[in-house]
Amino acid sequence: MIFRQLFETDTSTYTYLIGCQRTHRALLIDPVASEVGRYIELLDSLGLTLIYTLETHVHADHITGSGLLRDRLGSKSVVHRDAGTLCPDVLVTDGVLLQVGDIELQVRHTPGHTSGCMSFVLADRVFTGDALLIGGCGRTDFQQGDSGTLYDSIHEKLFTLPPDTLVFPGHDYNGNTVSTIRQEMQKNPRLGGGKTREEFIGIMSQLKLAYPKHIDAALPANLACGGNPDASVPHG
Repeated sequence: MIFRQLFETDTSTYTYLIGCQRTHRALLIDPVASEVGRYIELLDSLGLTLIYTLETHVHADHITGSGLLRDRLGSKSVVHRDAGTLCPDVLVTDGVLLQVGDIELQVRHTPGHTSGCMSFVLADRVFTGDALLIGGCGRTDFQQGDSGTLYDSIHEKLFTLPPDTLVFPGHDYNGNTVSTIRQEMQKNPRLGGGKTREEFIGIMSQLKLAYPKHIDAALPANLACGGNPDASVPHG
């Protein structure tokens, strides 16, 4: 397997490139519009053909590169059916298996941050988007967010994975690159140490987070798979 973890600095977004060594087919998880040129250069250098772009959810902090990559490379955009957008090429649900060459990912619906959030399980690792972060989780105070639903998603769909499963999040703001399910179950300040559902809901209700600075432009653009011509937000 070919694997690259890519980082966009403006919004601290991780994008993941996964490729099949035998077939040279590849996918990208959560591509960012401003980084499309970089992705294409990397794909070319590795001799890979991009088949899918996977969105963990409709992002509020950056504009997706899925539409641009579809236009330039012919890749297909994959989004959960509850995301509220009709522009993707493929709408998926919980339990669907996505195949790219010898690479197989399982979709796990993990709502709570948004209603259409999903995580992707691949052998020894899981890509959690904004549902589960390293030492944190996605906010639940906008965009169909619900703290109880997020708690249930994480405990039922992620904390049931083997403890040594690697956790690759959609963002990190502290220089972390990877965690494990065991580490998050034990040490995550919001979820770890056996915190109850009620405790988690109380923690989330007290966060008092700032309004996302790019949301007013990013959401309309991402509902159009990044193709909103009026989206003037600095891409990130």
